[in-house]
Amino acid sequence: MNFLGNIIWLVFGGFLAALGYIFGSFILCISIVGLPWGMQCFKIAGLELSPFGKKIVSSNRGVGCLSTFCNIIWLLSGGLYTAFIHLIFAAILFITIIGIPFARQHLKLMELSLMPFGKSVVYE
Repeated sequence: MNFLGNIIWLVFGGFLAALGYIFGSFILCISIVGLPWGMQCFKIAGLELSPFGKKIVSSNRGVGCLSTFCNIIWLLSGGLYTAFIHLIFAAILFITIIGIPFARQHLKLMELSLMPFGKSVVYE
């Protein structure tokens, strides 16, 4: 069932969204300063390609003051906007019964795009 959900997700916008994150990752990774944020964009792009069957867990690695600082920079430079867009898509998809599984994936992406530092994506 996860495979079918991921295929439908990719066809209806997941692939284009992942391409956007990958493009942003390459732009951020050009400079040394943007490298940590670029790596987080790659993590979100991976989840954007196949969100069904994965979950987000808080990792013990990188949970210090530097991670908090990077999350604040992320929030101020677009993370809040991206999370809000995922919330809007989730609200729209929750209206229909068939959209509920996809709305749940948007909520998962919202959690990761809000504060990606200190979180890992694992298989369920």
